[in-house]
Amino acid sequence: MFNRLFAVLLVAAVLNLSSCSASNPNLPIHSKNQEGPKVLVKSYKMSVGDQIQINVWKNAELSLSEPIRPDGKISMPLVGDVMAVGLTPEELAAEIEKKLVSYVKSPNVTVILTSLQGHAFLSRIRVTGSVVKNVSMPYYQGMTVLDAILEAGSVDLYADANDTKLHRKTTKGAASYDIRLKDIMEDGDMRTNIRLLPGDIITVPERNF
Repeated sequence: MFNRLFAVLLVAAVLNLSSCSASNPNLPIHSKNQEGPKVLVKSYKMSVGDQIQINVWKNAELSLSEPIRPDGKISMPLVGDVMAVGLTPEELAAEIEKKLVSYVKSPNVTVILTSLQGHAFLSRIRVTGSVVKNVSMPYYQGMTVLDAILEAGSVDLYADANDTKLHRKTTKGAASYDIRLKDIMEDGDMRTNIRLLPGDIITVPERNF
């Protein structure tokens, strides 16, 4: 029951589940320009390409909105370059405050993530539900559903493997595809062993006893 609830919550959080379903998907083309989610994520460690908004209270001229550069830094008025990659928004805000204290009395800085474009975050493949271990793994070219399931240690004893779903965010919204995982693993029927795209989520439900 816990695995099932966890799977539902994870998919809803990442895809917002305005999903449609298809049994034999025509694989959607992954859009490199697809807009990322606009959210404030306090625990997320920022990556190159993430768009951030920096607000300095009562000092609008110091506030800015820009992406994190390939060198991992952002440029702030007065203080120059500040390393952002690997920090949470709150940690970056604290670092900027330290640097501003020589120029601004009691600086109060807020950092908001407006677009999560970091490759490391968006491209990961996630497997959850009735598997040996819930995993989040890096995507690689040519990766399939079976590859991801094996990384999760295979299904557990309670899995309803032929009711597995692949959830994918497309340019037209969220989509859900039927995966007959038992047929793949036991019968060698690879018709639903779909090639994965960055950000895909696989959920394996429990059987109803």
